[in-house]
Formats: sequence, structure tokens, C-alpha cells
Amino acid sequence: MEQPNLQRRRWLSLGGIALGAAILPSSVMAIVSTPRPLSLRLRNVNTGESIIAQYSKGGFAPSTLGKLNYIMRDRHTNQVKAIDPNLFFKLTQIQSRLGLRNSEIAVLSGYRTAQTNARMRRRSRGVASNSYHIQGKAVDFFIDGVPLSKIKAAAEGLSNGGVGYYPRSNFVHVDTGPVRTWRG
Repeated sequence: MEQPNLQRRRWLSLGGIALGAAILPSSVMAIVSTPRPLSLRLRNVNTGESIIAQYSKGGFAPSTLGKLNYIMRDRHTNQVKAIDPNLFFKLTQIQSRLGLRNSEIAVLSGYRTAQTNARMRRRSRGVASNSYHIQGKAVDFFIDGVPLSKIKAAAEGLSNGGVGYYPRSNFVHVDTGPVRTWRG
């Protein structure tokens, strides 16, 4: 008896797979190749509200951005401002660097009105007069169970925007302004 040619069988199997994929309807291939939507989980510590925002590589849907903007509103005045979408992407990049794909981000402060910022500045010298919070380009946050030093390192590793480290107050500040770091 002749020995079967295993190499030949492998090539024939591979050809059969390629042929089968080629004759599948394009709608089936689209389903198979469509990436799963990504998600960003935020919880506003001060209001107790939370959101799981689905998005794709193309960005967030306008209705989803509206919900995210609401979660990030000034809690003192309930005023909502359009948040820079790059800030949300930055948060997902930090999660990714930490290996935490769906962890919840605890938001302490997102958007602040100029009045709220001025009031906070009178109480604490650590609040900038021209804060990126006023522009909707900053967030102060933490992630339960993750050391702040790791969050800080992940944010700094992105080399985009500002990163403030506030270990005594238990949060990290990130913004979409120029690259800079500081300790509060």
C-alpha cells in the first residue's frame, strides 16, 4: 500500500477552505469580518449615574456623545457642554494600556463652568484658572482596584495631552491640551 501524501492533503484542504470562502455570500463574510463594537463605561461618582457607551473605530454616534456629555456635566450647575471626543478615546487608550477593556471609569470631575472653576480655585490652589475642564477637554478620574501610579504611567505613555497625578486626592487628571505632566 502506498503511504498517503500528508503534504498534498494539507494543500488540498487549504484550497477547499479558500474556495468555500470565495463562494460564500458577501453578506455572510461581512458578518464574519465585522468587528465587535467597543465600549466605554463611565460612572459619575458625584451623581451616581453611569453609562456604557458603544462606539466603533469611526467614533461615537451623536446620540451617544450627547449621553456622555450629560454624564460629564458640571454637577454644581447641571450645565452640559460638548466634550472633546478625543478625551473619551484617550480614556479607552488608557484602559487598553492597562489591559482593562471593559472596566468602569469613575469620573470625579468633567466639564466645569467658569463660575464653578473660580469657586474651586478660591478653595484650592491646585485648580488652574484656565483649566481645560472649562473647555470640555479634561477629566479627573480613577479606576477601582487599579493603583493611581499605573493609571498615571499609562496616560503618560500615550504622549498626548496633560497628565496630572493627585495621589493624596486619589485621582488622575487627563486632558487633550499640550503634552505636560505635574503632581498635585
